Amino acid sequence: MTSDAIIIPITMIEEFHLARLVDDFLELVDTSRDSDDPAIDRLTPSPYPDDADSAAEFSDSTRSDLLDRRLLDARRMRRSLRAFEDGVEPLESEALTTREIAVAADELDSWLRTLTAVRLVIATRLGITAEDESEEDGRHDVYDWLGYRLELLIQAADEADAAQGR
Repeated sequence: MTSDAIIIPITMIEEFHLARLVDDFLELVDTSRDSDDPAIDRLTPSPYPDDADSAAEFSDSTRSDLLDRRLLDARRMRRSLRAFEDGVEPLESEALTTREIAVAADELDSWLRTLTAVRLVIATRLGITAEDESEEDGRHDVYDWLGYRLELLIQAADEADAAQGR
């Protein structure tokens, strides 16, 4: 890490799939904000689960702002994944080539929040309610992979902080 960026090694195929997940997330948050989509509800939880009137009032006053913040974070993250702006999957011969993505220190929180939010959406879609749930049919693989990527990013940030004496 330099003083202003964390370097993340990632294969080209992983970067491609991560970019597609972020694109899907951007579309969901941008187009579904007024729907009754359970994933949007999970991204904008109510502090009043037992009080429908207070929950509705809270949602009316905060939901749009929360989703706007999620859009901003995801757009920042997506800009770092520039290699596949055209949506073309890497060639098989290049798929396992590793490259480095530089995540600016001021964009780290956007990455962390977006990876977490995408995992929440996937968990909602798959009905995952506990971290130890696992399916042998592979449906949870993307959820687990995002958790792995999130953990690597947190470790890299912690190591960078330790190296800088923070």
